[in-house]
Amino acid sequence: MNDEEYYSFVQPYEDARQMLVTRLDVLNHTLYGKSSGRPIHNIQSRVKKKQSIEEKLKKRNKETTVKDAKDYLQDIAGMRVICYFVDDIYNLVDILKKQSDLIEIRESDYITQPKPNGYRSYHLIVGIPVYCLDGMEYFPVEIQFRTMSMDFWASMEHRISYKKNRTDGDMLTEELLDYANMLERIEKRFEQHNEVGKLKE
Repeated sequence: MNDEEYYSFVQPYEDARQMLVTRLDVLNHTLYGKSSGRPIHNIQSRVKKKQSIEEKLKKRNKETTVKDAKDYLQDIAGMRVICYFVDDIYNLVDILKKQSDLIEIRESDYITQPKPNGYRSYHLIVGIPVYCLDGMEYFPVEIQFRTMSMDFWASMEHRISYKKNRTDGDMLTEELLDYANMLERIEKRFEQHNEVGKLKE
């Protein structure tokens, strides 16, 4: 795809990203009512660059076209929502899944079932309705929900595992799992002092 095709293609994904950020901002100050506690520490979001889209399509043996990008990639728009506690993550996920104008496309709970190296996060892909002059279409946005400790671990893992052919791969995986377990234990100790986050049924 050329630059003109790329910018035209990603515009509705950018619109979907902005709408979801606004929705999460509203939930952040309303979720727990008048409580001083808010579930979200910060939100990071982006739309994939042209080069990143093309590289991912090539890895999947697809054509680097607008059609294949639309058909095969669901993370063109993405965001990372960093929360304080695990309860905050599940509360936000539950509310988003109940919103009737959103479509739940896929979810992966790596908090309940972490990856072998200790990676923990909750991935949710939702379809956001984007209205244009000629109608409405849903565009996917991938959300990664993490606590601050999960995000710290993932950032450090990404930093030290950048070499693809490390000779100490097995030992590193075991060590990373150790660190993940330590951070989870620390997180749970903080959770004992959390007085918000329990939503009424």
